[in-house]
Amino acid sequence: MLNIHRLSILTQFELKRIFNTKNGLIALMAFCAVWFILLTYVISSATELVFSDGFKLAASSLFGSLGLSALLKWPVAEFSIYWLVAVYSFPIFTFLVSSDQTCSDRARGTLRFITLRASRSEILIGRFLGQFLTLVSLILLTLLACVILATVRDNALFLPALKQAAVLFIELAIIILPFIALMSFFNSILSSAKMSIVAGILFYTIGALLIGFIQFQLDSGLFLNFIFPGTQISSVVSLDGLDFYHYLIPILQTIVLLFVADKLLKRASI
Repeated sequence: MLNIHRLSILTQFELKRIFNTKNGLIALMAFCAVWFILLTYVISSATELVFSDGFKLAASSLFGSLGLSALLKWPVAEFSIYWLVAVYSFPIFTFLVSSDQTCSDRARGTLRFITLRASRSEILIGRFLGQFLTLVSLILLTLLACVILATVRDNALFLPALKQAAVLFIELAIIILPFIALMSFFNSILSSAKMSIVAGILFYTIGALLIGFIQFQLDSGLFLNFIFPGTQISSVVSLDGLDFYHYLIPILQTIVLLFVADKLLKRASI
């Protein structure tokens, strides 16, 4: 059985690594700087363009062909642009940030010491939860910044912006879950964060080619693509007409990846 107290300590340690250490604060500052640029020069500028009649006419045609016409109807234009940026950038960011969950501890030999105080399952889940809470905190930070940006433009948008931010927060939190779990899986078999990133890249490139070849040979619509975290993003990006299954896919991917990672970590030499 998992010990809640030990899980909370392991989770807090992950949070302290980003919010209470020199390297973590530098990384946090870099993240804030990147999003400041995105909010100021991309999202804000694009929002002004969205209000022009010429763009609305062209965008209706373009977004309609891409299945994104619902985004043009959102009450807060800033979030339409924010969502298109965040839904693709946060999975990549998650992929990089969560690449070192147990690797550095294994390389330094401290993972063996930690296993004297907690089980390997607790270490895996604790680190996973710590990464998740760190990333949702950063997502919340960007959403609040976008709410402020919209409110500065029009005070009447404050409540609609808060409601839209709450919806997008839930969507992004669920989307990043399997990406963290994927890196938990690679961390259970590799002892280097860099190798975990390389393994992830190979997983998406060679794995996609292999599955494409299998599907071509069998001439069948197999659901092998669902082993890739994020495979549902292209179908949910419009957030229009969604059902329970678009939540179920990333949650199932997360559970399976964590289950396999737990089995591998228990058998791994540390």
